[in-house]
Amino acid sequence: MATAQMEKPVENSIRKKLTDTFQPAVLDVINESYMHSVPKGSETHFKVVVVADKFESLPLIKRHRLVNETLQEELQTGVHALSIVAKTPKQWEDSGGKVSKSPPCQGGAGL
Repeated sequence: MATAQMEKPVENSIRKKLTDTFQPAVLDVINESYMHSVPKGSETHFKVVVVADKFESLPLIKRHRLVNETLQEELQTGVHALSIVAKTPKQWEDSGGKVSKSPPCQGGAGL
């Protein structure tokens, strides 16, 4: 397990911070860097799915701001793009637990 964590330091940092901050019912941290023109193994483009009670009664923009604030360090030190899906447990249930697929990169895919 320690080896896997060392291989994905940014992903693991994102996962830990989101878990500590939101205590999510569902958390998925997806490294989408492979879809972009970056070196293999990069950790620069992520999609996060966060389902948490803390989002109850908050508009979407405030949810996104909370996630961005939580990941401020990562966004300033290498994460180039962050797609956020932030839902309440009820919204997640109503959606059937599905998240739309990210569109292909406009600048080309992978090296």
